[in-house]
Amino acid sequence: MTAVDAVIFDMDGVLVDSEPLHTRALTLVLGEYGLAWDERESRDFIGVTDVETFTALKARHGLPGDPRAMASRWAECAARLVRRHPRPLAGVPAVPLALRERGYRLALASSSRPPLIAATLEAIGVETLFEVVVSAAAVGRGKPAPDVFLEAARRLGVPPERCLVIEDSHNGVTAARAAGMRCVAIPCETTRHQDFGHATARLARLTDLLDCPLLGVPALPRPRTGPDAPDARRRRGDD
Repeated sequence: MTAVDAVIFDMDGVLVDSEPLHTRALTLVLGEYGLAWDERESRDFIGVTDVETFTALKARHGLPGDPRAMASRWAECAARLVRRHPRPLAGVPAVPLALRERGYRLALASSSRPPLIAATLEAIGVETLFEVVVSAAAVGRGKPAPDVFLEAARRLGVPPERCLVIEDSHNGVTAARAAGMRCVAIPCETTRHQDFGHATARLARLTDLLDCPLLGVPALPRPRTGPDAPDARRRRGDD
């Protein structure tokens, strides 16, 4: 089995129980346009970008206005709710910390826009854990397209086949597999009824990841850098 060198986390539904807050923000924003939101529609948009969501909603419900403006308004509302009511899921930050200590490179790849990602990571206290943070808003296409995961791998400098993605949605798993990456599905309450047959593995909770056989091959040791690195000590000895 090819070794895993990097673990790429989705954010919403994997690290933080944000879906109810996002739905609340959506209800508030759509209410401004006179639309009563049916939460059953939420499942259609899990994993896609906010602009893609509001573009679809504008067409579906004949909403006035610019989808980008609606998406910005939603993101501002969602960020306020996340700051007020942070809800990290069980295993956060312990699991990512443990993986980093084992030598795995960590990245985050989310469909949320950068300000909402930053607000969420800060609210749950993991803003310094990830070497790379990528928003689908910066790569053009949201999930189920593979773009956000491929960009995360590119920034890490790790081949896709050596990356393991942690996802909670059908769209996210589809994106990871299209990127040529293995993917562990850990459904949240909102997504537990979705089809995850295409995932490499399915776990009940994030804490189970530490015992997952896909991480049975240890990460490659990272070279030490700085004044205490062996090469640096040898160079000092040669001076």
